[in-house]
Amino acid sequence: MDVRQFEFFSAVASELSFTRAADRLTIAQSAVSAGVRALENELGVELFDRSRRQIRLTSTGELLLPKVREALDAVNGVRDAAEETTHAITGSIVIGLMTSVTLVNVPRLLGLFRTGHPGVGVRLRAARRGSAGLLDELATGELDLAFLALSGPVPTQLVAAPISSSPMVLVVPADHRLATAGHVGLDHLDDLAPEEFIDLPPGYASRQIVDETFAAAGLERRVMIEVSDIGTAAEYVTNGLGVALLPEFAARDARNVRRLPVAGMPDFTVYLAASRTRRLSAAVRAFIDLALADDETGAIR
Repeated sequence: MDVRQFEFFSAVASELSFTRAADRLTIAQSAVSAGVRALENELGVELFDRSRRQIRLTSTGELLLPKVREALDAVNGVRDAAEETTHAITGSIVIGLMTSVTLVNVPRLLGLFRTGHPGVGVRLRAARRGSAGLLDELATGELDLAFLALSGPVPTQLVAAPISSSPMVLVVPADHRLATAGHVGLDHLDDLAPEEFIDLPPGYASRQIVDETFAAAGLERRVMIEVSDIGTAAEYVTNGLGVALLPEFAARDARNVRRLPVAGMPDFTVYLAASRTRRLSAAVRAFIDLALADDETGAIR
């Protein structure tokens, strides 16, 4: 068995697709399939259940995957040590992000990174289940880094640095009874509880902020419409379908609504996060250094 076979296995396990794994590795699908099959033959086990439309890891595959990724981390450590002598960083990074969260200028940041480190390949993966999903993918090693939002303290399994934040606002139709209010305080939550809310599904940080705020006040609310794209939530308010508590940036361009500051509610904060238990490659460390650089670069906000 060789390192390349491990890389094929890890990529297919992340994507649950030989086609997507081949795209991620920028090689032919036949080569990925052959490499995984060769690894299975050498180990004498089946790593994937191919009997269904979408492949799945077998129980043996699930057992071996963390060990394979540990081995890949060790190999990458050797590469990094060698690269330090030449000052040239190579490798690849997989970064998760919330595509509609515009607080981080990811395209500009990636452009700057490519200019400085042309030998590093970067792959972006959109959040499937909000920040909760990104947390899970960091833990399993499917992601090296993630731009995610957190409510409350940083989980112990992460190393994370805040990148940018946005205050929460109450978004109401222009003719709503609260439209003329200057702001809303937490002491007004009981007045909001009867409203019909538009929100994101559980697992998304903005939803968690609002749910925790109402729970702390001992109140329940009615979420009538759930949307997975934070960038469209305010449009439902525009069309008279309810009210929403959202980060200010997500409602900035909505028409025929009023955005009321909410005093006392935590801000929506985006962090750059990595797993605390996984070794950070030279490429990952270089990306972190760039992302956390002074705002003078214009890369972040």
